[in-house]
Amino acid sequence: MAEPERHTGALDLDGAEILVKTVVLALGGNALAREGQAGTHEEQRANASVMARALARVLDGGHRVLLTHGNGPQVGSLAIQQEEGTALVPPQPLFVLGGMTQGQIGHILQMALYRALASRPTPVVSVVTHVLVDEKDRAFSHPTKPIGPFFPRAKALRLAKERGWHVVEDSGRGYRRVVPSPDPKVIVETNAIRTLMEAGCLVIASGGGGIPVVRRGKALEGVEAVIDKDLSAARLASSVGAETLMILTGVDRVALDYGTPAERPVAKLTLDEAEGYLEEGQFPAGSMGPKITAAIRFLRAGGEVAIITSPRRAGAALAGTHGTRVVARRAEAGATAGA
Repeated sequence: MAEPERHTGALDLDGAEILVKTVVLALGGNALAREGQAGTHEEQRANASVMARALARVLDGGHRVLLTHGNGPQVGSLAIQQEEGTALVPPQPLFVLGGMTQGQIGHILQMALYRALASRPTPVVSVVTHVLVDEKDRAFSHPTKPIGPFFPRAKALRLAKERGWHVVEDSGRGYRRVVPSPDPKVIVETNAIRTLMEAGCLVIASGGGGIPVVRRGKALEGVEAVIDKDLSAARLASSVGAETLMILTGVDRVALDYGTPAERPVAKLTLDEAEGYLEEGQFPAGSMGPKITAAIRFLRAGGEVAIITSPRRAGAALAGTHGTRVVARRAEAGATAGA
């Protein structure tokens, strides 16, 4: 598959074309439905405005941005609404709910971006995105992806019995439903996303990790799962030839020995260091693990730098003055500061 051209059509003073770096920016679903909030439209709209202002700072650096997002809280809440309404209307499959939340969150983010970018109107497009997974993926028999709200243990166990859910304790904050989370293999709409980016659109794609589909004969069919958005973001970034993958989360920097007296933030990690710490168990599967794994995959596929930080530090992290940067080799840590 040919790598996309990276240009704007603009020329510098010497008549040379100005190359533009592409950043894939991944937002967590919790960025819009925060812990302690009910997840109302008004709350998500206000949270989206904060995200949009952070994204505007990234655009101020002259980068081309492709935006993706999670949907864990939203798709879980929508699933509960579906189940509660079965007496009146038929419930929809989980993969259809994924498509619904792509539209929901895409709409909220688009409106916030139109407000944040009002002084420099930019076309913003949400692409309903499908992601090919392996029907034989072990994840289908071992659900691990938390979705929906947190519940006290007793209520979670009752719901699991009544509704056939799998539930697990999540990060010390309560119990949540978990569903299969297969590995993303191919972003189906890659060419369409590239075309929109080349046309100057700010594209929102692969929301919620993308709608999981499998190939059966010549057809694609949806399957009951939710793909991890960080792993899907890495696949998306590699597919469009992005130089930078930025994952926005709830902390300014990745920490080693998190939650212990020896906890310390890390500004830079090499690929080898990131892999070593991941193998040691420094980054649990339920928190920082998928983000570090996504960074590793992106660099292994040829990306220049992966950045993990909070929305408020996005601009500074992209400039190389904050956040945690993961690079292939130590010597590249400074060289990629302007990536």
